[in-house]
Amino acid sequence: MKTMQIFNFPISVGKYQDYIEYIMDSASNGTSQYIYVANVHMVVEAFWNKSFSEKVRHAGLVTPDGKPLTWALRLLHGIKQDRVAGMDVLPALLKRSEKMETPVYIYGGTETLLSRTQNYLDSNYPDLCIKGLYSPPFRDLTPDEEERTIERINSSGAKLLFVVLGCPKQEQWMANMAGKINAVMIGIGGALPVMIGMQKRAPRWMQNAGLEWLFRLFLEPRRLFKRYFVTNSVFLYLLSRELVKKTFSRSFETHEMN
Repeated sequence: MKTMQIFNFPISVGKYQDYIEYIMDSASNGTSQYIYVANVHMVVEAFWNKSFSEKVRHAGLVTPDGKPLTWALRLLHGIKQDRVAGMDVLPALLKRSEKMETPVYIYGGTETLLSRTQNYLDSNYPDLCIKGLYSPPFRDLTPDEEERTIERINSSGAKLLFVVLGCPKQEQWMANMAGKINAVMIGIGGALPVMIGMQKRAPRWMQNAGLEWLFRLFLEPRRLFKRYFVTNSVFLYLLSRELVKKTFSRSFETHEMN
């Protein structure tokens, strides 16, 4: 899919359904690649961290999860882009996987989360081919543990791997697993607990207004205040800077033409 840049951060652009088709086609072909579901936090993380920025550039797809990213694409490039949120993509992919008999695997999260996920999937996607759900240790894996994890997932035959480790840990992990795990990997972060009812999602009007982050902040103020305060401020600064540069560039071109 075509990509456009936001502060040197590549975003895949297209219609919502194009992303679903791309992911499912890649899974059917047995492609080993990773998909990033990008929000403001990820964009700022890539701006600060060159190593992480490089991983983003090698992703098979980078979807515009956050509403502010769709606004930035419109302001900077004049593109009216669909929002492709993980909370919408996850159930869509599960539905398509059930229909297409695509085997799936879920990696990450707590034992409690995965237990409730299993019950939810059994009730809502009874024909889904679930090859495994695994809660890894909440620490870096040893080389032996990593090899066993790769073997466990590959031997399962899963073609679509949902990773639930949180940003940017899940994105780092997927990039390290590219070419090792024979599946399409997609980081779904907080989408899974929302889907199964462990957490609430913001009302539709807040989603449309780009205020879903504020709803989450109300739910988890201690954990998220610093993150949102810093990343949102940096994102607004970077966007303002790009808009000023764009305005001056246009003014200069107009002056040159005259």
